[in-house]
This record gives sequence, C-alpha cells and structure tokens, in this order.
Amino acid sequence: MLGATALTAGVLFSGAPVASADQVRDGQWANSYFGLDKVWSVSKGDGVVVAVIDTGIDANHPDLAGSLLPGYDPDGNGRETKPTTEHGTGIASLIAAHGHGNGAGMVGLAPGAKILPIYRGDSGTIQEGMKWAVDHGAKVINISQVTTTSGPADFADAVSYALQHKVLVVAGAGNDGGPVRTPANTPGVLAVGAVDQNQKIWAQSNYGPEMMLTAPGADIVMAGVEGLGSCQGQYCKADGTSAATAYVSAAAALVFAKYPDLTPGQVVNRLVKSAAAPAGVSKLPDNHYGYGVIRPYEALTKDIPVGSAQGPLAAAGASAPTASAGAPQDSGSDGAGTGGLGSPGATPGIKQSSSGSALPMILAIGGGLVVLLIVVIAVAVSSSRRRSRAQGFQAQAGTPYGAAPGWPPQQQPYGQQSHPGQQPPPPYGYPPQQPPYNNPYQDGNQSR
Repeated sequence: MLGATALTAGVLFSGAPVASADQVRDGQWANSYFGLDKVWSVSKGDGVVVAVIDTGIDANHPDLAGSLLPGYDPDGNGRETKPTTEHGTGIASLIAAHGHGNGAGMVGLAPGAKILPIYRGDSGTIQEGMKWAVDHGAKVINISQVTTTSGPADFADAVSYALQHKVLVVAGAGNDGGPVRTPANTPGVLAVGAVDQNQKIWAQSNYGPEMMLTAPGADIVMAGVEGLGSCQGQYCKADGTSAATAYVSAAAALVFAKYPDLTPGQVVNRLVKSAAAPAGVSKLPDNHYGYGVIRPYEALTKDIPVGSAQGPLAAAGASAPTASAGAPQDSGSDGAGTGGLGSPGATPGIKQSSSGSALPMILAIGGGLVVLLIVVIAVAVSSSRRRSRAQGFQAQAGTPYGAAPGWPPQQQPYGQQSHPGQQPPPPYGYPPQQPPYNNPYQDGNQSR
C-alpha cells in the first residue's frame, strides 16, 4: 500500500477532458494571471533541474518531449517514466511543458527547466527519492503528495540534507480542508496552498501556521496520459494543491535561473516579498494564504534585498528534528496530529538555565564555609566542648549537596530556573501550537 496520496481533489484529474489540443492553451487561465510573455522575457528557468517525486511521468507526451532527464525508481522497475497514474505527468507539465507544433498543446511556467522524474515508491521511499534528487543535480524538489504513514520527523533528515546542499523542497498542504499535512508541515519545507481564478483560497486547501505561499490550483489544465485514469485524451482539468505546488516550484526555478547564487531561503524571500497580498487579509502571513499568491514577474524584477541565507526558512530549516526527537505523527486522511511544530534545539537552553541558577548558591555556600572555619578555630581554643559542637555543625554544613532541600518536587515550565534537588524539566519536544518558523501572525483560523 502506498504511503502517499496525490494532491488533486476527489478522483485524480476529475472533470471532463479538454476537447482538443488547440483549445488547451486557451483553457490555461493561470497563464494570463502570470503574464507569461513578461515572465519569459526575463527567465524561462533555463538550466534549472526540478525533481518531481510522483507517480511517474510520460516521457512520450509531445508537450514534454526532451524535457526529462534520466530518473529514478527506488524499486528498480523503471516506473519513473512508466506512470501508474496520470498525476505525475500533469505536475511535470505545469512546470516545464513547452507545447508542440504551431501553438498547440500546453505550456508550463518554466519551459526551460529540466524535469528529474522520480517515482514516489512505497511508504518511506519519498525521503530516499529526495536524497537521490539532491545527489543528481536537482535545484528544486516538487512533492505534490501527502503521506498517510509518516510524520514530519520522518522527513527531517531528508529536508536538512536538501537545504545543506542548497536545494529547495516545495510541498502541497493537502486537499481535505484540515491542517497542513506531511511533508509540507516539515520544518524547512515551503508549504503551498491553492487559490481559484479570483485569487480566493480554494475551499479544500489545507491551512495552518506552516503555510507560506499560494498559487493557482482550481480548474487547472494539465497534460495527462491517454487511456490512463480519468483522462480520455492527452489533457485533463483538475483542482488541488498539487497544481499550486507545481507552479511554485516552477516560479522558484525561474528565480534560480536568473539569480543562480541565491540560496533556497533567499529564493523564497523573493517569492514571499513579491507575492500578492490577498484581499481582506490585514496581517501576513495568514494561515490560509501564507504571504500571498505568487507573482513570478515581480519575483524576478523587484528590487528586493538578498536577505539572510535562510530567509523565511530560517527557524524552519535551522535545526530540523530527527525521528528520535519525537514520535512520528500520523497524517491520515482526517489530518489529525499535523499541527504546527516548534523550533528544536531546546536542550542547551535548559542546561544553561539550570547551571546558571546553581552558581550563586555554590558561591554563597563556599563563602559560608570559610567564615565557619574561622569561627570553629576560635571556639576550639576556648573550649573542647564548644569545639566538638562546632565540628558537628561543620560536618553538616560541609556537605551542601548531600540531601535535597525541602522544596516540593515539581516540574517547572520550560525556560524557568530550576533548583538543586528539584525534578528536572521534562525532555524537550515540539509544542503542537507553535509555528515552525517566526510567525508574527497568530490569530488566523486554525483547525486542530
């Protein structure tokens, strides 16, 4: 049983197929929103490799001919180019399709990019595919999937590996209207939601504090595989955060092509700083829209400071949790247990707080012992009885760490000072209501 679910609404690529190839481009409303002529005058994504971890991609589709690089199937069955559903082909087409003939077929947002097809495999092998993509030249990893058997901790190592090698991971938030799902809720991943033609949030787009950007994801024309799944031809329409994720990956490819020296965080910074603020939303980031709807032309041309290397991914990717840092959370179809994660690395803070609070006590006891020693010597000269009593007192005071003080043993909230002999704070974890990156906006609607 596969541990990942494609991010299209209902049945894969639901809706009637597009009538004919010459009508396909007219049906791509997102092309008008993006203003492709302006975008392509600046960048087409040339030279950038986008890995698509999905259900396989049809290398023979006329709109993708020549755009695929040799890919990977973790099971060695060649399914990276022998698709098991039409989903992967559709996602690849939104990124890098180039049409065919005289204006026929569909085009992706970054037709100059190359696609690295990776079959998603069974449960647990998406992470393997991520690492393979990094080692084989990917600059962007597109994951239009959610897992049903893994939690964010299971993806932490793969995401960290990608960021360390300056590779951006983009993932869809999910399509059940609940919290952001795994792997999009993993710290360091760019989580994507979907909007419709009016730039309003698509009703089933998942949401939460991890949301960073939105993109077109309703009534989207995609390439398909004839005779496979719900497609009755080579093109279909679909809804879902899958499509939105593909468009954000393509926008990142455009930016990487123009600014090849930027880090993933700096590329995301350009996308965030140029996004269109959603109407009626006063504070950003918003739990549904993130920082807004992507605008690729503005991301390529606006005067935006480079910013820090990690950009908006700073807290998210600075120190991702490993699987041992907390039990993996199930991200089943109901979306339960996939709320925001906090920034890890709390252990040093606890240690410093504990040792810092004990130091004044140690100094005080040490000074008291010196004074006590002087008093004992003086008393010993005058009376052996008083000297004996003083020595008994010295024996008591000379072992300040022997018995615990009479404070009630209670656990303190993280960050407060602890006292010698008191029960230590519980092992650190990831508070379920804390966002995975610095998020000034805390009053958006959250579903838990």
